[in-house]
Amino acid sequence: MIVMGGIIGSGIFINPYVVARNVHSPALIIGAWAAGGVIALLGAFVYAELAALRPEAGGQYAYLRDAYHPAVAFLYGWALLLVVQSGGMAAVAVTFARYSIELTGFTISDAVLASATLTLLTIINILGVRSGSNTQSALMILKLVAIAMLVVLGITSTGKSAGATTASSVGGFFAAMTPVMFAYGGWQTASFMSAELKRPRRDLAIGLLAGVIGVITVYVLVNAVMLHALGAEGLANTTTPASAVMRAALGDRGAKLIAIGIAISTLGFLSQSMLTAPRVYYAMATDRVFFRAVARVHPVTRVPYVAIILQGIVAIVIAVSGKYEQILNYVVATDFVFFGLTGLALFVFRHRGDTTAEFRTPGHPITTAIFTLACWVVVVATVVKSPVHSLIGFAIIGAGGVAYFLWRTIGQRASRPQ
Repeated sequence: MIVMGGIIGSGIFINPYVVARNVHSPALIIGAWAAGGVIALLGAFVYAELAALRPEAGGQYAYLRDAYHPAVAFLYGWALLLVVQSGGMAAVAVTFARYSIELTGFTISDAVLASATLTLLTIINILGVRSGSNTQSALMILKLVAIAMLVVLGITSTGKSAGATTASSVGGFFAAMTPVMFAYGGWQTASFMSAELKRPRRDLAIGLLAGVIGVITVYVLVNAVMLHALGAEGLANTTTPASAVMRAALGDRGAKLIAIGIAISTLGFLSQSMLTAPRVYYAMATDRVFFRAVARVHPVTRVPYVAIILQGIVAIVIAVSGKYEQILNYVVATDFVFFGLTGLALFVFRHRGDTTAEFRTPGHPITTAIFTLACWVVVVATVVKSPVHSLIGFAIIGAGGVAYFLWRTIGQRASRPQ
């Protein structure tokens, strides 16, 4: 549930039209989503082995630290807090608030409702891992019910012909892969929970693989249903494909039902993010490259409550400031740089002879190389498409290098005998 909850947000309800505008035939549309799923599954293989090798707090943070240098891991945590996780959470919280306000008719600003939602999820996760994971599981089940409703009603609709198929270029297919890869992102955050699982070497590997396979199935089904109900041309011509399918099946009532489903889906993503990401900041603090207080663990619930509060505060500040849309522009290139480095980390560990993992990546080194190369292709494609935004993202990482140097310098001075 944690793995699937980290992947399925609002993207699958919206992104299919972006893909359809870049590739114009049903076969290529389904092919893009299947290809993205294969890459995600290859990544899950890599992370499953890394999790078995390093079942430590922070997951991906620990892999980067032990494969390269603590500075690389710090830069990942820095980008996660300031850009990747917090910016995404702020945007999703506002999306949830807007859908909720539209559905209920409440006269409240979306920033206030988004902040209240993030505050509530912060409190739930401070109450303990079980409290947070139970909330996540409940929301994930509701999310799957909404998707099942979309699939069933879409299949039973009359359906439209695909229309005339126009030629698609190789460039168009690669352009389509960007929103696909973005929609598949998030499964890696389950690794942050490694240290709090009873059997991390076994259970995280199973969860990663089963969760990603489950999402591939869901995504391909949803796109097949949208193509059946709307046709390739109709899918490309609407910016709200899920609502279009449900409106065709049940009228305005159907559109309202899927709006409720999307609101639940965004809330589930927020719940998963609040459960997982703070473990990275906790690991940074225990490594003494971040504020010491962030390493504090609650004496009763045994969770890193200061790290959870920090994540909530930063996400709320970004949501209230209204800068989340701008920050999201910096996410893709920044995130996939660290994806690529994590793929290379498995080569580093294997080269060192660290082969004690209970799970071994099938087809390594070929499968690992394909995943790693795919990550770098996304980085290059994003830089070419949005050079300014990508450079700003890289500049934020560069600022993290300065922050790391200052933290290490201050820490070394504080540890010297007086």
